[in-house]
Amino acid sequence: MAGARDAEPLHRIESEGAQEERVVVTSTREEAEVVAGIDPGAPADYRLLAARLALAWTQSKPRRVGLAGGQGAGKSTLARLLVEACEAVGLRAAVLGIDDFYRTKVERQTLGASVHPLFETRGPPGTHDVEWCREALERLLGPGSFECPVFDKGRDDRAGVVRLEGPFDLVVLEGWCVGATPVADRALLEPVNPLEAELDPEGIWRREVNDRLAKEYAELWSGLDELVFLQVPGLDAVRRWRLQQESSLPRDRRLDAAAVDRFVQHYERVTRAMLASLPGYADWTVVLDWDHSVSRVDRRVEGSG
Repeated sequence: MAGARDAEPLHRIESEGAQEERVVVTSTREEAEVVAGIDPGAPADYRLLAARLALAWTQSKPRRVGLAGGQGAGKSTLARLLVEACEAVGLRAAVLGIDDFYRTKVERQTLGASVHPLFETRGPPGTHDVEWCREALERLLGPGSFECPVFDKGRDDRAGVVRLEGPFDLVVLEGWCVGATPVADRALLEPVNPLEAELDPEGIWRREVNDRLAKEYAELWSGLDELVFLQVPGLDAVRRWRLQQESSLPRDRRLDAAAVDRFVQHYERVTRAMLASLPGYADWTVVLDWDHSVSRVDRRVEGSG
């Protein structure tokens, strides 16, 4: 990701049940050894972050970890580096992208016809095959092979499957809405953007999304042992970073600024709720600056109190 600063230190806050302290840490010798084995072309702060997480997981030993963050936050970059860092510390890790579990175009069209037309657009809760995702999280921890879906965003449809061979020590579930929780009913009364005002004036779509978060998605998240949240500076950053992502696509498949803004509005309500709630309960909150660099890392540590 362009703009990450090589010299920017990571910060650490350990609190909740223990005296809060803020310690500036660039790298321990152990971290430096892990970083040396990670893709040298990746942003230095993300390499260090991956090393720190992998080393911590050798102690806490989670089996399933969620990795959440707004569009363009760097989830895919960090997930790739985590596989390398975990290998360096003796852990075999697999990454599942929740985007690959999007329902097929036909399935979403059916959902759009039966529930609300906005469900034809991939992204919001309700457009994933949650049961398949949950089974993958379980099966990959054991021996044997398991087929996971592959989604082609260019075609906006499922492109096939990939077979992964277990067992893995750790499975990371990466996705923009991982860990998202439902909001109070009263928070759904008013639209948050023009898309909701124009296409969901009665709130049918947003109530269904909220109900899905309270049911099958909550059950999926309950199986996670730890949650890492990449906290973006705000929705303006999401729009800007998503537009930057578009520049890497073939010209005939790129969205312009207006189209990106419209697309992000499908995600806005849940993203805002996550920015308000996840820093309070995620195990790791990675605070990002506008230039995409890591400002600090807050770790929630339970204590005797």
